[in-house]
Amino acid sequence: MNDASAPQRFSQRFRGFLPVVVDVETGGFDARRDALLEIAAVLVEMDADGRLRRGATHSYHVQPFEGANIDPAALEVNGIDPWHPLRPAIPERDALQRVFRAVGEALQQYDCTRAILVGHNAFFDLGFLNAAVSRSGIKRNPFHPFSSFDTATLGGVAVGQTVLARAVEALNLPWDASAAHSASYDAEKTADLFCEIVNRFHGIYLSATAR
Repeated sequence: MNDASAPQRFSQRFRGFLPVVVDVETGGFDARRDALLEIAAVLVEMDADGRLRRGATHSYHVQPFEGANIDPAALEVNGIDPWHPLRPAIPERDALQRVFRAVGEALQQYDCTRAILVGHNAFFDLGFLNAAVSRSGIKRNPFHPFSSFDTATLGGVAVGQTVLARAVEALNLPWDASAAHSASYDAEKTADLFCEIVNRFHGIYLSATAR
């Protein structure tokens, strides 16, 4: 039985998992063949009452891996020019290591065992993350390899909307259509959506854990 007067701990809220919001922009839909072009990870923080809020954003432009496929139709959607001379892109391995370093520090801070990816249609982001990890030969991936939180599902349950923009607006959160389809913006809006929905269920969570 939890002491309702005690500060809430992140390590107790999601069975030891730390939710980290991830969004990727890519050169297509095939995680094994298509280029990873942007990755953003947004940390989630918890106050003493157990309510969540968006934390720091870690976002990187990524160089297409050697032999990567890039579908022009995908670039029309995300507006990325992978070969622009002023694009500050770094190799996949470097981008992942920087994200994983920040996630690792958050895991230690909150005494959590592993990160769990939060994404809008999370299978897509997790698939590209796992494929990039495999290509890069990284051995220590802080994210659970297959479990995730999907805000498309959560949005459908909470407000009947599965499109990110519509779910965000249904909860009266700000949305700038001109900024959409960048990894950092979409990840931050996904984080706002996730935190808002979890916070609205906070009373139910406290009642369930107090039994």
